[in-house]
Amino acid sequence: MNTRLDTPGTAVFDPDGFLIDPAMWSENLADQVARNDGLGQLSEVQLAILRTLRSEFSRHGSVTALSHVCHLAGQSADCMQHLFPGAREAWRIAGLPNPGEEAKTYL
Repeated sequence: MNTRLDTPGTAVFDPDGFLIDPAMWSENLADQVARNDGLGQLSEVQLAILRTLRSEFSRHGSVTALSHVCHLAGQSADCMQHLFPGAREAWRIAGLPNPGEEAKTYL
């Protein structure tokens, strides 16, 4: 069963919590997802990581080395561990599509 959040355009998520249409993503939606997950309001550093994740996915169409994403965002290579509960959650909050079962084991 898909999940909906009350946002303009009504964002729809798959059963694993990934946004079905990544074009529906916005920073406000990301903040709402983070709050629903108990993370509170996203910081500017977290938003920078999410923007970078989205940019790298747009360029490569796949999961990018997360340490590289941290580097591109001007953070230490282990930033993901300090800013999000896990890389999978960052990927999901960034509104990126479900990467599939195999890729989720690497996130």
